[in-house]
Formats: sequence, C-alpha cells, structure tokens
Amino acid sequence: MPFRADEDPCDALKGTPGYEYCARDNSGGGPPDGGGSPAPGGGQGVTDGAVTSVRDLAESLIRTLEGLLAPKETWAPEKADNWLYSQFLWLGQHLAVVIFICVVVVCALTAWQGAPRLKQMGASTGWTLAAVVGMASIPGAVMLLNEAVSAAFHTMFSSSESTLLGTIAKDMDDAADANNPLSVLLILAALVVALAFAALVFMARNLGILMFVCMAPLVLASLARGGDTSAVWAWAQRLLGLMFAPMALLLLSPFMKMTEGALVMDALVLVVADALMLRMIFHGVPYFGPRVARGARALVERRTEIPLARAVVRAGAPDVYEQETTPRGPRTVDTPRRAMSQDKGVLFAAYGIKQRERPGRLTTASASQKAARDAARTAQIRQARQQARAAAQPPAGRPAAPQPRTPATAPQPAPGQPGNP
Repeated sequence: MPFRADEDPCDALKGTPGYEYCARDNSGGGPPDGGGSPAPGGGQGVTDGAVTSVRDLAESLIRTLEGLLAPKETWAPEKADNWLYSQFLWLGQHLAVVIFICVVVVCALTAWQGAPRLKQMGASTGWTLAAVVGMASIPGAVMLLNEAVSAAFHTMFSSSESTLLGTIAKDMDDAADANNPLSVLLILAALVVALAFAALVFMARNLGILMFVCMAPLVLASLARGGDTSAVWAWAQRLLGLMFAPMALLLLSPFMKMTEGALVMDALVLVVADALMLRMIFHGVPYFGPRVARGARALVERRTEIPLARAVVRAGAPDVYEQETTPRGPRTVDTPRRAMSQDKGVLFAAYGIKQRERPGRLTTASASQKAARDAARTAQIRQARQQARAAAQPPAGRPAAPQPRTPATAPQPAPGQPGNP
C-alpha cells in the first residue's frame, strides 16, 4: 500500500521493537541501493545502523547484568508475618522456650551449687528474650541490607567510569575500535557469557538468602541455652557472604585504567570477571554453587581444547580435596560436604549435642591424583636410595673390610661362687 508524502512509513511499526530502529533512519530503512553510504536526508546506512543496533543491545545487556548481580528485591520474606517464615518463627520461638525450661529445671536440680547456677539461669533468661525478639526482626533487617547493597552497587557502577561495566559503556562510544563491528560483536559475546554467569549468581544468591533467613529462628533459638553465639556467628558469616558477593567485581576496578579505550581488552577483563564470579559462587554458597561450578568446568573442558578457556574455568572452579593429613602439596580447602558437616556440627554444639567428627583422610579420587602428582618425586627418592645403597657396597673382586670387634667382657660370677671376693 503506497504512503502519502505527509505520512511516516514507520507509523505502521508503532508498539513493536522495530519502530525505534525504523525511526532512527529518516529514509525508513537505509539507502535504496543497499550500500554502506549515508542515506539521503541524514539517515544511517546499513552498516552504521547494524553497529548502532548492536551497541544498543550491549547497553541493554549491561543494564540487565547490573539488575541480576544486585537486584533490589529478593525472594526472602520481607516481614515476619509471611506464611513461610511464620512457620519457622513458630518453631524457633517454641524451641527457645523449651530450651529455657530445660535450663531452669537443670538449675533447680543443681541449686546446691549456688551462684554459678543462678548466673546460668539469669544468662539463659536474657538470651531467650533477645533471641525471641531477634527472630521477628531478621526479615526486615535482611531486606534493608539487601536494598543498601543494591543501591551501593548501582551507585558505584553508575557514578564512576573506572569500574568494569562503566568503562565498557564508555568505551562503546569513545573507544578507538568502537566503530569496528568485530570489536563490538566481541564485547557483545563477552556480555552474553557474563549474563549467563550473572543469572547463576542471581539464582544462587536468592536461594541461599531464602534458606538462611528461614534458618534464622532455629539458629537464634540456640542462644536460649546460655549465650553460645558460635552458631549465630557461622550463620551470619554465610549470610553476609551471600549479600556482598556482587562487590567482588569491584576488585577489578583498578585494572580498568589499563584497558580504557579498547573494547577487546574490556572483553578480556570481563572474562576474568566471569571467573571471579564463579569463584565467589564456589566459596560464597557452599551447598549449591560447587556442583554447578564443577559442572560448568567439566562442560567447558569436554567441549573445547582452547588453553585459555580451560585455564579460566580451572581458576574459577579449582580442584578441591578433602582435608589431607600431610602438609606437603597444594593448599587444601574444605569440600562442600565437609563444610556443611562443620556448620551442622556448630549448630548441634550450640544445642549441646556432640557430633562425631569426620576423619581427615583422602578420598579415592584425591589419593590417585596425589599419587600421580608425586610420581616424579617418588622416582627421585627411589633413585637416590639405589645410588646410596650401591655406594655402600664394596666393589666386585675385593673382600669386604673386616668390621672392628669390640672385646667381650667376661661374665661376672654370681655371689657366693668361687672367684667372687
């Protein structure tokens, strides 16, 4: 259908994503000959329009990346009257009361000990009240902390151009290779990979925060036993590690001055940031992240032979062994299963329940890898022993040197026998 001279051909695309790209070009889609020269009336050509479109897509990916790394809202309950949290709150409050009653009964049965039992009962009374009050304030405190972390993250990345995402957004316009389609596509590919890792961070953080918030009443109830804060400290460290995980990208901010003005170097630093985020998932979420991290590493190592890609995934998800009994070899860290067992042991100890400790021994996989890693050292030790044994033996055809004999002492006669004075 032909358009009148006073009509805009882009009006038919209003309400669709294509209207913005059509309205950008005054000619409605590039020059008639399809070349790369500017269109009549000041419009953009096909190549320039494609670069601009890809640049807009990269900017939208950056905004989505920021929203996933530090969302303003979490899946955790915001108030104590949430149905899911209220179940754990009821359980935690009644558990604290039961623990307090048990402490009172024990103190009554051992009242003959005097002041120590009175002090224990007074401490249990105060900590029980503090625990019950603290249970209701945990959801609101976590919500306020998450909003503060999100606001700080967005403020730092939007106000300073020396940060990772700020430098990339600036270089999309001012870099020397900003008009090179290959550089723009390269940074776009790096942003897509970073977006996948950001989605993983989003899922891990939200699920982890939800789990730790729901665990709060059970952990705080342990305070009613007399003020054992070890379980509370372990729980708070895990929760704060989840909350502040996005700030790991700030560690790369000092390196952005060296890559300023080159999109290719920005893409390289973004790949390093991907590995850092993967590492943060590994150490920040001990129950969910390690399996995903090892799965991602296995997938990359199985699908590609590029040494750089293999080095990046190995740096992000390193080999982890159980606690070894020998100090020789690489530094070992706790496996997720051992870390979960230790956290469980801390919580049980706060309730007075002793847990059998797992022995610090090697697993089958780590023992075989340790033997393969120490094969060269074992061969050197074996060769040195053979050389030392050969040097100690006499040469062929020469008798062995007689060994000096020590004079044997004559046996002393027993008392009462002849010869005994």
